[in-house]
This record gives sequence, structure tokens and C-alpha cells, in this order.
Amino acid sequence: MHYQYSFEVDPASIDENGHVNNVEYVRWMQEAATRHAEAMGSLAALEDIDATWVVREHDIKYFKPAFLGDSIGVQTWVENFRKVRSTRRYRFLDLKTFSILAEGATKWIFVNTKTGKPMSVPPHIQVLFTIVPDSSTVPKDVW
Repeated sequence: MHYQYSFEVDPASIDENGHVNNVEYVRWMQEAATRHAEAMGSLAALEDIDATWVVREHDIKYFKPAFLGDSIGVQTWVENFRKVRSTRRYRFLDLKTFSILAEGATKWIFVNTKTGKPMSVPPHIQVLFTIVPDSSTVPKDVW
């Protein structure tokens, strides 16, 4: 259904305002997508067919700041597959209060690594992930 992991905010993530830099969330989104894909066997399957995912668009909404040493929970899930694309969602939680720090989405395009052109997402890649079309079904307190 969804994939999750947690970590503590390190000094490199803190900006001049004393909280997590907004760019860190984009990096964490990329990391979450990669971890989820690896856990599901997707990365190896992509190599076998000379394919990869590339970002078309990121969308992030920030609700609360995070600070050095905070425990952050990251949740990610695949919302849909279309012919050559997919939308993946993310949620970042403060694990002390379970309040939502940020939510985001990435629109990905499935690409042939040899030609650089979009290609249809094959069924054997799609079945590796459970589609979660409604983010309210992803629990926020399962840590």
C-alpha cells in the first residue's frame, strides 16, 4: 500500500532561518521514491528493460517547520499510473506530535534510457505497487 521510514534531521538540512530548508523536502521526496521502488523490486526491473523515471513536476505544501534533531516520518505511495506517467504522493510527519509538516506530489514520466523518449509503463512494473488513490486511507500514526 504505502512505504514509510523515519530519520532525524541533521545539521546539513538546516538553513539560515534555523529550520529545515525547503529544498530538503524535494531531496527527501526523491529518496522516498527510490527507497520504495527498491523495496518493491522496481529498480532491478527497470534496468532489465532499459527504463527509468524522470521528474516532470514537484508540488509541495508546507504546514509546519522542522528543526535540528526532530524525528521525521516519511510516507509515500503511488496514486496512479497513466500510459507514460505516474503520480506519487508524500507526507512528512513530526513523529513527536504526528502533525503533518508537509505534503507533496511528484509527477513522473517513464522513459527509455537509450532513446530518452517516454514509453508506456509495462504491466509488470505497475503490479509492483498498490495504487492508493485516496491519501486519507494512509494512516498517520502507524510508527
